[in-house]
Amino acid sequence: MAERGRTPAAPAELVVRGGTVTDRSGERRADVRVADGRVVEVGADLAAGRGATVLDAAGCAVAPGLVDLHTHLRQPGREEAETIETGTRAAALGGFTAVVAMPNTEPALDSAEAVRSVLELARGATAHVAVAGAITVGRAGERLAPLAELAALGVRLFTDDGDGVQSAGLMRRALEYGRGLGVTLAQHCEDRSLAAGGAMHEGAWSSRLGLPGTPAAAEEVMVARDIALARVTGGRVHFLHLSTAGSVELVRRARAEGLAVTAEAAPHHFTLTDGCAAGFDPVFKVNPPLRPPADVDAVRAGLADGTLDAIATDHAPHAPEAKDLPFEQAPAGMLGLETALALALTELDLPLARVLALLSWQPAAIAGLDAAHGGDQGGDVTPGAPAHLCVVDPGATWTVAATALASRSRNTPYAGRTLTGRVRHTVLAGEPVVVDGEAQR
Repeated sequence: MAERGRTPAAPAELVVRGGTVTDRSGERRADVRVADGRVVEVGADLAAGRGATVLDAAGCAVAPGLVDLHTHLRQPGREEAETIETGTRAAALGGFTAVVAMPNTEPALDSAEAVRSVLELARGATAHVAVAGAITVGRAGERLAPLAELAALGVRLFTDDGDGVQSAGLMRRALEYGRGLGVTLAQHCEDRSLAAGGAMHEGAWSSRLGLPGTPAAAEEVMVARDIALARVTGGRVHFLHLSTAGSVELVRRARAEGLAVTAEAAPHHFTLTDGCAAGFDPVFKVNPPLRPPADVDAVRAGLADGTLDAIATDHAPHAPEAKDLPFEQAPAGMLGLETALALALTELDLPLARVLALLSWQPAAIAGLDAAHGGDQGGDVTPGAPAHLCVVDPGATWTVAATALASRSRNTPYAGRTLTGRVRHTVLAGEPVVVDGEAQR
């Protein structure tokens, strides 16, 4: 995955003291010493040298930095809603040391020039920015983007997110081509002929509110199609923001079959239901739409049993004037970077280590940002490893305030909600970019 982050201005030495190191290899009480951007020692009661920065991690988990598979940074083209600077600051506050920038920008990220421009803009960002390339030119679904050229730049994930690739034949060719390149095709699963005009989930609430609905089948038809194409081509498919019980079950069967299929869920699809739209507040409009409680329960079960591999924020900022329209006219999308970890800890009945797996090393592997793919994200906290760290206080409680979020936009559906679990510190390449819950720049 093509990625770019800030040139670190790390202190000579950093010690994270008093926490429980939690990574793929397990949990152990230990301090972590960092120098020159890397972990140099992990052990009990480490002394801090003169001039060292000491971060208090008492009562906290010290984990690999979180990795978001699905971030809309809006730049270029929609800077009034978000920029790479503001989006990565929000990411760091949420514990993320890497984000995957979606390609539905203006212009779309469908060329080497466009990808290079985003990587250049990401210099100095407070999180590494990996770029997902578009599958088709202009995300128009008509002809393939230059996948090989983009893969040569390090792009490992391709998607037309915001639109599903409607042509099965074109998607088959993309999977065949992608297999040869060793990349993954990520699909926004929505059959346009079924979803056209929908503003929320098609069901009892859409009927009651008089709003046009999008049926669950619009998602499930494309999930089933692309599972069949993965079977035919041997290509790798990643399903974005799955939201229905039927989709989860289709992925469960595909995984049991041994197909190269992975999938993610967004926090709003395991914390909110279609009934939230009862007040016609467009902050609750998202694509795919919020679903009924049975679907929410199925998404939670998929995260618990390993059917779903990752929690991805689908962070989708919109300027207030764009979101403050009637429900049917307002754009779909919600903020997610600063609340994802806390929502997972608050709402899911899962151990902390399992939540961290869903937000850190598992998405790093899907995005090709882990060591197995030449990256440096999501690895164990061990001597020699890059010092990308997230220090999480699982017992901290806080109330979401839209105006206090780092994003340029305010479209969070969680304003006023009290959550349990918060990031205390975030360390990027040895530099503390968040300390005691405060961004350092």
